[in-house]
Formats: sequence, C-alpha cells, structure tokens
Amino acid sequence: MSSVMEKEGVSLEELKKKMAEFSKERDWDQFHSPRNLLLALVGEVGELSEIFQWRGEVPRGLPGWKDEEKQHLGEELSDVLLYLVRLSDVCGVDLGKAALRKLELNAIKYPVKLCKGSSKKHTQFDVDKSNVNGDSAAADQGQEQ
Repeated sequence: MSSVMEKEGVSLEELKKKMAEFSKERDWDQFHSPRNLLLALVGEVGELSEIFQWRGEVPRGLPGWKDEEKQHLGEELSDVLLYLVRLSDVCGVDLGKAALRKLELNAIKYPVKLCKGSSKKHTQFDVDKSNVNGDSAAADQGQEQ
C-alpha cells in the first residue's frame, strides 16, 4: 500500500483494475450487481453528506477543519469514487470517456455567453432567449409549457 501513497496521481483505469482485483480476491463479484453497487454508492453519499450536515456553508479549502476531519472527508470521498468506478465497470461504461462526453454536452447546454456568472438551469436560458427584446408575453408562454 505504501507505493500507492507515494504516487502523485492515479487514473480511473488503474482504480478500475484495482477494484476488480480487490473484489475478485474476496469472491465479491457475486454481490456486485449494478443495483447492489448503486445502493452501496448511495449509502456512501449519505455518509459523505453527514460530514457537512449542520455546518452551514463551508468555505473552499475547509479553513478551521482539523486534520482528522479532512482525512475522514477524504475517506468518504474515496468510498464514493470507488463505488462509482466499480459500478461503471460492472455496467460496461467507460467512466472517463462518459465524463468527457458529458462535459462536451454541458458546454453546449451552458454556453459561456449565456451562463457566465449565473446559477440558472439551462432550461431558463431558453426562456430568457425568447425574451431578449423584452417581450414578457413570449417569456410567460414559454414558462407555462
């Protein structure tokens, strides 16, 4: 394990292989159905959420957090990542390619000119585009649909 700790970065492919090997060595493939992995992932997201529960907004970098708290956060983030990688592998989805494709789709859905500095959902931009000339009736019709 020490060799893992010394590495600067790790690929999704490497994680996928390590998770498959880990599961196979323990004869856990029989339990790793997509449904079971998804439910385990959701459970881990819940554990991750508990870390932030009742803290209010937390600034970037987590100022004021103790080292043990950051380490615990890293462990829970890792659990989520590892289950996600394992689920994608079992489902036959190349997670890296899927993520890059999703980024490309989001770039189309959220063009910089329309969304820079805005937290609006892409569907609200379509409504706003119909209202570029101040036609509130057109905007109202778009929202009723």
